[in-house]
Amino acid sequence: MTPALSPWLVRLAGAYLAAGALFAPLWAFRLVNRTDPVAAHGTLGFRLLILPGALLLWPLLLGRRLRGTMAPPVERTAHRAAARRAAR
Repeated sequence: MTPALSPWLVRLAGAYLAAGALFAPLWAFRLVNRTDPVAAHGTLGFRLLILPGALLLWPLLLGRRLRGTMAPPVERTAHRAAARRAAR
């Protein structure tokens, strides 16, 4: 790594974390209620617990919010596929 590249990587990481620090409280205290109905009844401790994850994963959470796919994803496993085939 060249010495000129290092400051830019640090600035980029700082900008990423700053954007996450702006997004995470909004997510934890407002938007998570629309993602998971059970989270709407979450306590302050729960919301503080999800803050670090929202801070680091903010691009994924924001992308889901902008696309409008806020429903929890349905997992695709062999067991669910077999159950679906048996139900037909």
